[in-house]
Amino acid sequence: MGRRIMRPTAIALVLMLSSAMLSGCIWDDEVTTNVPEVEDDGFRAFSVVAPIDTGINVYHDHFRTNETLPDWMLEQFGVTMTCELTFEGTWEDRYEADRATCWDLINATDIVYFPGTRIIGATPDDDTDIPILDDPQDGHGTAVTGAVLNANPDAVIFFVEGFSDAAVLAAANQPLVDIITTSFGPIGSVPVTGIEQATKVAVVHNKKIHTGAADNSPSPAVQDATAGPPWSIGISGYAEEDDDQKETMSGSYPDAAADWTQVLPNHDDIDGYHQTSGTSFATPRTAGLLSKVLQHLREEFGDDSSGADPIVRSGLIVNGTDYSATETDIRNALNLSGWYPSANTWDPTSGTMPISPLAPCTQVGWGVVNESNVLPMIKHLNGTEQMPNRPSDVVQCMAANQAMREAYWSFRA
Repeated sequence: MGRRIMRPTAIALVLMLSSAMLSGCIWDDEVTTNVPEVEDDGFRAFSVVAPIDTGINVYHDHFRTNETLPDWMLEQFGVTMTCELTFEGTWEDRYEADRATCWDLINATDIVYFPGTRIIGATPDDDTDIPILDDPQDGHGTAVTGAVLNANPDAVIFFVEGFSDAAVLAAANQPLVDIITTSFGPIGSVPVTGIEQATKVAVVHNKKIHTGAADNSPSPAVQDATAGPPWSIGISGYAEEDDDQKETMSGSYPDAAADWTQVLPNHDDIDGYHQTSGTSFATPRTAGLLSKVLQHLREEFGDDSSGADPIVRSGLIVNGTDYSATETDIRNALNLSGWYPSANTWDPTSGTMPISPLAPCTQVGWGVVNESNVLPMIKHLNGTEQMPNRPSDVVQCMAANQAMREAYWSFRA
């Protein structure tokens, strides 16, 4: 299962664009600190990630927790319904036990909390067999959310079922959401409209972070409606724990590359896992890593809420004591933290593409993002240890990328 649900892995010509982009630092609005009052209930620092996808298997052990989300958080999310889940028996037993009190009652206007998990869910499109829950014929959304939690097991999940502007806007307009992650879009990165209007609302207007999956083909990401807009962070894949090279069937000239193959939870049982590959999973993994950075900074600086609401939090995604950071700050730190694997580890039989010493940015953007990036980003953002500037050729390459994206998408969103 690759990026872009309902889309086979496509084979496309690699359009190697020669130079690329600077970071997403085009929305440097002046902001002032305005820390909201939150009830002191002892709940820890947290971050909220919103996967937009097929549905989620809330019964899987991967999503279980002993924590209970505080009432103030549920109120700010606008929770309209709480589903007390059955946690005994098979998946089928649990689903049948909860149908009358949960699944058959949920409608498009509901926002549902599932105690025993950190999941709040919604289905604004209302065109699904089972709202929020990953239907037996699906499974993509469960794996996507599993990738978020593999990177940050403590993340709070606001899951939205759907593949439309309405689904993205449901997360974009939630004040507590920090990061929206999407893994669907047109096959082959064909230049057609997609969710760019909605992701622009999320990032440019509501100051959130958006990670978008590049295509499961070598096609360039610049014109891709999910990964290409300049306000989005486009993610391709690389072979982590294999030969550490670019996955050939993965979008070119993105913002960054993350782990292509992962072991993720099943959608129709309670404790099974499967190995799967694609930018669909590299992208939410990146979202999870960024949420971990936010969570650490909030804990360090006493920020006990989330999101970057322009009114309540003045557009600040970290809004602590004598410290603040914006989406732009996080993105710039991500760009500085990227790195290029050596081509010396390339295995010609692996099916990967060696990282070229010449313009590797056209393959993997600013570079690889994995757990090793997290601590340097935190230290850079809290001022304890600054990361060095990237080499001038990398900056010029990615500056060209950004310029192309801004020019292309200025007429489309």
